[in-house]
Amino acid sequence: MRPYELGVAAAADAIAAKELSPVELVDSVLQRAAETEDALNAYVTRTAETARAKAAQAERDVMAGRSRGPLHGIPFALKDNIDTSGILTTASSRVWADRVPAEDSAVMDRLTAAGAVLVGKTQTHEFAYGLVTPQTVNPWSGDRIVGGSSGGSAAAVAVGSATFALGTDTAGSIRVPASFNGLVGLKPTYGLVSRFGVTPLSWSMDHVGPLTRSVRDTALVLHAIAGRDPRDTAGIVSPHAPHPGGHPGDLRGVRIGVPRTYFLDHVAPQVAYAVGQATDRLVELGATAVEVDPPLTRYLIPTLWAHVATEASAVHGDHLRHHPELFGDDLRTLLEAGRLITADDYLRAQRCRTLISRSWQEMFTTIDVLATPTVASTALPRSWTAVRWDDGFTEDITDSLLRLTAAANITGLPALTLPVGEDTGGLPIGLQLIGNRLTEPELLRVGETYEAAHGNGPAASARRRTPPLNRPPFEPPAPHRRDAHATDPVPGGTGPATAR
Repeated sequence: MRPYELGVAAAADAIAAKELSPVELVDSVLQRAAETEDALNAYVTRTAETARAKAAQAERDVMAGRSRGPLHGIPFALKDNIDTSGILTTASSRVWADRVPAEDSAVMDRLTAAGAVLVGKTQTHEFAYGLVTPQTVNPWSGDRIVGGSSGGSAAAVAVGSATFALGTDTAGSIRVPASFNGLVGLKPTYGLVSRFGVTPLSWSMDHVGPLTRSVRDTALVLHAIAGRDPRDTAGIVSPHAPHPGGHPGDLRGVRIGVPRTYFLDHVAPQVAYAVGQATDRLVELGATAVEVDPPLTRYLIPTLWAHVATEASAVHGDHLRHHPELFGDDLRTLLEAGRLITADDYLRAQRCRTLISRSWQEMFTTIDVLATPTVASTALPRSWTAVRWDDGFTEDITDSLLRLTAAANITGLPALTLPVGEDTGGLPIGLQLIGNRLTEPELLRVGETYEAAHGNGPAASARRRTPPLNRPPFEPPAPHRRDAHATDPVPGGTGPATAR
């Protein structure tokens, strides 16, 4: 077993038992990055020299009995919109090509205090405004998108060039790439993790969270980064300490919401089937299934875009006025369009958001967790700009990717994605679990219990299937012509019927 294949919990246990040195682990991860980066392009900046020095200090501390906890000596990556003092932080944009922050972000401060070792800054869709991360290759299939905007973070963790990574999530930007790369990703409750030192996109919907290889790993990272920070005006204090992991059990008493509408509309049959099987497994583990109709779903996408487009244009107003030529064409178009939204429309969207949040709070009086697909399909071809489903419904690729994740950003509710299978082309499928406000401990317990039942927990992290990385692009089978709502147990088709 190679050290880079270990997840956070397994590596921490090995370091604590003095079976593995932080130096050996960091060297293995850095070597893995050296082997994979030409094909992957997950990183903007790698910090190998500093990482080796930090690993050596961690080794001395551990040998002297000065452990800082389970993240001590664990190599991690940060999305390149998260500030690091003295280290280039570009948000993958030419606008900030030479930007070096003078101060660490709050999450970098917390991870440094926990003894974690930064190995680099990962690629993002420019200024985190997109769900594709076009410059990074999907390690599962080169002709598919890696997902975004935390695509570099996901790719790095998937191949082992980081043991864990942090991303940001404004409309699904942690959960979408986690789902496409067979990872666990968590968007915490709004305000639970400080965004100080994180480049804003939409200040009322931005979140910071981890991407890892197991739910327990996610819990360990959340435990380190969560907490009130007065520098973040949206910061909150949880009445419960973040769950550190290691406590799976039966799910008796947990009410699993099974949506009858919206979250299974226009979903690839194999995705719907895998998520249905996973939900059935949660019931077998003791949970009670409760059918629900999530409220006001027709307003989710317009409410999200009214907030994100307006706030992003405000954030980047000076850049757009003075250096428009430095933006990519897609981002500049979005920012210019956001300036056309009126104050009346923005205020109407805020009122709509309040109604959505209140109605979802009411729904969570009848359930504890809502179980849905994370994304309606597996990773889509890089050439696609739109998706047309079997019944003729056509949607922009971005709307297709965020359609099932947006609700958690609008409401600020915590949402966890974890892998629950693959399609016939070997592309990962994700299950999304949405909980009520500040119920991260419950979400993580449900996810960890599912993992334990399937032998996919921390101890299995080194046995997980490794992305092929250099295999030829996957050619999908002929388009599936059945009803896109189908959940037939015989998988048929890997996703939407056609695209243009």
